[in-house]
Amino acid sequence: MPTVREATFELFRAHGMTTIFGNPGSTELPMLADFPEDFTYVLGLQELVVVGMADGFAQASGRPTHVNLHTAPGVGNAVGGIFNAQANKSPLVITAGQQVRPHVTIEANLTNRDATVGPQPYVKWSHEPPRAEDVPGAIARAIHHATLPPRGPAFVSIPMDDWKVQADEDRSTNAIKRVVTGRAVPDPAALSQLAALLEAARNPVLVAGPDIDASGGWFDAVALAEKQRLAVWATPATGGGRLGFPEDHPQFVGVLPPAIGAVSETLKAHDLVLVVGSSVFPYYPYFPGRLLAEGSSLVAITSDPAEAARAPMGDAIVGDVALALQRLVELVGESERPTPTPRPAPGEPPHADPISGSEAMAALAAAWPADGIVVLESPSSTLALRNRLRLSQPGSYYFSASGGLGYGISAALGVQLAQPSRPVVCVLGEGSAQYGITALWTAVAYKLPVTFLVLRNEEYMILKWFGMLEQVTNAPGLDLPGLDVAAVAQAYGMRARSVTGTDELSEALREDIAAGDGPRLVQVQVASGMWLE
Repeated sequence: MPTVREATFELFRAHGMTTIFGNPGSTELPMLADFPEDFTYVLGLQELVVVGMADGFAQASGRPTHVNLHTAPGVGNAVGGIFNAQANKSPLVITAGQQVRPHVTIEANLTNRDATVGPQPYVKWSHEPPRAEDVPGAIARAIHHATLPPRGPAFVSIPMDDWKVQADEDRSTNAIKRVVTGRAVPDPAALSQLAALLEAARNPVLVAGPDIDASGGWFDAVALAEKQRLAVWATPATGGGRLGFPEDHPQFVGVLPPAIGAVSETLKAHDLVLVVGSSVFPYYPYFPGRLLAEGSSLVAITSDPAEAARAPMGDAIVGDVALALQRLVELVGESERPTPTPRPAPGEPPHADPISGSEAMAALAAAWPADGIVVLESPSSTLALRNRLRLSQPGSYYFSASGGLGYGISAALGVQLAQPSRPVVCVLGEGSAQYGITALWTAVAYKLPVTFLVLRNEEYMILKWFGMLEQVTNAPGLDLPGLDVAAVAQAYGMRARSVTGTDELSEALREDIAAGDGPRLVQVQVASGMWLE
């Protein structure tokens, strides 16, 4: 009869979950003893980084991913990353150690008191099995919760003395064998009605959200836009963790602004707004205004019932985004509307000394490989990057939909592990880098060929921008003098350099992206400012 530990590893094998991201503590050692040769353990030096790596891996692979944390202190460190994973709809299966069962009642040192409460409300399900024999079944249930739509993290707390207990063979065998699938077909009548609305509309528009890419609906979104000659906006960058449409396509017109009044104003010429794979909308900051212009109507398609329920206006169809798009392409005819006017190519970026963020993004675009993937955490240069790179392939862009920092520098490693044949570039500010700086050690230790581009402006520029919007003056803590990420990277054993000017930056990026011999970092000084083009 197998032990709980043996049954659990068989369960992970059955789901293809043989890569584990973790930071071990004493309560996790019984699980990790005699670690199986067919598994890979990816070590992070801090739990926020561990969850971020797993988040990137889960999104880029499309598979449930196991995160193993230390008991209460480790879970506490990880909560910010779990919040990010929830917003990104990443299918993480998070396990954490717990004191031995005889110690839990007396709350001995390292007891995770009320273990299921710590990661809430940022997980879909949180559980500590009442018996050791229930552990494999509980983890199986967490896998199903994580992968059923809307995807997201699930959590199981496991007392450290459970692993050597004999498993309940009948229950564990069935837990391993079970397959649970969950692609909900949208209401056919609602899709038929929507197709008729599209065809009858004077000037409809498509707003493409991140779940188009996550669901596999990329090419059907393109087909629908082309068949109906729709102008296409991306969902606001504040909540757009992935791209839902090729941004070099002639019908793509830009990224929506994130404020209520600005979104309404931008879309006012359209009598029908079709939002696919996005909340309606990821607003921030708050600028009041009409939710929707007079004479406009809105229909959203989402796999997330909570997104549908909380939308402040419009109708919603709940179901699999890719299946909905596929069916709409079948239902609509070829439109005779004029094709939307293509947006102009980006011009020469404004010059500054040191270079502007737009110049830095133009230098990155000059070195960009056709199959490149960008993981972004530079808020002040987000729009400039997207305008310059105009990414055109699915699975090419990852950004934290939550707004929480510490995601990018760690998620880039997980994305690279999941997509080893594609070059990954992580673009981040020197302030953002500090939230997950120990990820650089993991990149070196595992020889992951990620190229890090650090934009150094010696300030939290995005916060200064918010300060201007909110009419806040003399706020402390917004300047970051003396942060040298290149020097830190070198201390971790990474090849790193600082450059100046666009030509030197482009050449350094071109060389480092092509190297493929492990991680490299390029740091460039940029001028203060929000860069939008």
